[in-house]
Amino acid sequence: METASFENICISHLMDGLCDGLSHFSPPSRAALIYAVGPDSPPRISDPQGLLDGHEPKLRDYYIYSNAWRGKAVPGRHLELIEAAEAGLDLAGAIALGARSTPIHYQMWFTDEHPGMCSVGPTKRWLEYAAGLMSQNFAIRDVMSLETTGFVLQHCATHAVRDYIVDERSRMGWLDTHVRIYPFLDAVLGVSGTQEEGARPRGRLVVVEPGQLAQVRFICRFPAHEQPMLGHRKHVRKLLQAVEDSGRVLVSDGERLLGIAIGAMPGAYLTAQFSGTHGFLWLRDELVCSFQDGGFHSSNRRANLVHLEELLLETDMPMEDQHTLMQIAQLMVNRVRDRKHGCTLVIDTGEERLHMSGQHLEQPLDLRDSGQLKLACSLAKLDGALHLGRDLKLHGFACLMDGRAVPGENRARGARYNSALRFTAEHEDILVVVVSSDRPVSIIKGGMELTAACRFRQPGRMARPPLLVEWIMS
Repeated sequence: METASFENICISHLMDGLCDGLSHFSPPSRAALIYAVGPDSPPRISDPQGLLDGHEPKLRDYYIYSNAWRGKAVPGRHLELIEAAEAGLDLAGAIALGARSTPIHYQMWFTDEHPGMCSVGPTKRWLEYAAGLMSQNFAIRDVMSLETTGFVLQHCATHAVRDYIVDERSRMGWLDTHVRIYPFLDAVLGVSGTQEEGARPRGRLVVVEPGQLAQVRFICRFPAHEQPMLGHRKHVRKLLQAVEDSGRVLVSDGERLLGIAIGAMPGAYLTAQFSGTHGFLWLRDELVCSFQDGGFHSSNRRANLVHLEELLLETDMPMEDQHTLMQIAQLMVNRVRDRKHGCTLVIDTGEERLHMSGQHLEQPLDLRDSGQLKLACSLAKLDGALHLGRDLKLHGFACLMDGRAVPGENRARGARYNSALRFTAEHEDILVVVVSSDRPVSIIKGGMELTAACRFRQPGRMARPPLLVEWIMS
């Protein structure tokens, strides 16, 4: 097979698998690649979904006006990783990782950096897999293995999380470890899906290096012959009931449950925090990822209210009040999401407050007071919207939003969403935050949703990636 044709097919399969896999681990994700096959080859770019659009000046200066990126040839079959930030190629909104090897001299992979990611570490490990597979395919040049390459990249979440944890523990000095990460991750996913009397698990499970157990403050320990295996998910699930909603934790050495403890944990310990329908994985005090529905995810499960913050900055409200109102909205939205019920916040930024149909209050609730803010969060359970004023007070609840039909209505989104579209289309100074129990948060103004996700076109089969200089000039 001709070299150009092999490049096209190889990169196409890698792009397909990488985008699909990352889009299940994170929100819909794009991928891009800049590479040079030989030490003197001109750089080429594969960016079928426009991830690098707008970064042309940076790429021109880095790749066209300089040859420093080429580096030295890598001997043997070694894969030398390149951290983009250390190499001076950090791009806003993108995660990047590169590599050099003998089969393909240079490659730099890019993907989306989404707001609200727990850590970019697992995603970088995913890019490392793509770089390794590309080097491997260029070394053996076996067309029969190319489709398998794409399938491998589709299902790397557990491996990426595991490898990132191993790398970080090694960086902390834990090269010689007795803790096996894969069994622990399997146990976490198994326990998270195991119900006890209809209830999802809550509580914390901590894995401590066996050599550090003497520093653990145990409340009680299980006899050696009665210590449950970590893989016995039903038994672990039952014992988690003893540490629900408390400062206590279940302690394991990575194989068995040893007992219940309190206080700080030693070394590079791992924590699985079960929170009902979802949970979080920690390495010491660093959040690694979340888990839900039998899989790991990059999201920290906090609402992304960047669009709301931008809209508040455009108002004539004092800067301090903008900041406070943003904090109030953030707290209310996250609390509602955690309780798994929806609500609607109507934020009235006008000097003259709008009169809304609903339940009014003799004295508005001052949302700067923590007690009254908690009451407002409870009122969000009622049908209807909460009416927040620019004075940082709650003026009504169970409020109704009405208006004439507007373009962009979506019957699949329900009454909250469509009512907010109609209502904001007729009131200029109104911002609406719609929190659905089963969907992301929507920010709506002027009859339009500002948080609507774009659908990226699929990479598909491509011609040979163009030269980087031609792509920049086009």
